[in-house]
Amino acid sequence: MKFKKLEIKQEGNWFKRLITSGHFKKSVIYILIGAVLGLVFSYFAEGSELSKLTSKEMLTNILTGAFIGFFLTNSPCARNKC
Repeated sequence: MKFKKLEIKQEGNWFKRLITSGHFKKSVIYILIGAVLGLVFSYFAEGSELSKLTSKEMLTNILTGAFIGFFLTNSPCARNKC
């Protein structure tokens, strides 16, 4: 018996595959929603006046919301591995 070696090449480069994947799009959407919710939280927590907020506090809340959005789509339980 003779066997031929099967060579499988993936189409396109890794960046194009990453951008077009459904999981990447879902992650970006959840990160943006988390960032907006972090900004809304900081707005309502300070009594509806953005002038009282410092940029450091707003940035901290936005990054925290974005991290939570990222974690919701990339945690082991979100990927059915828990």
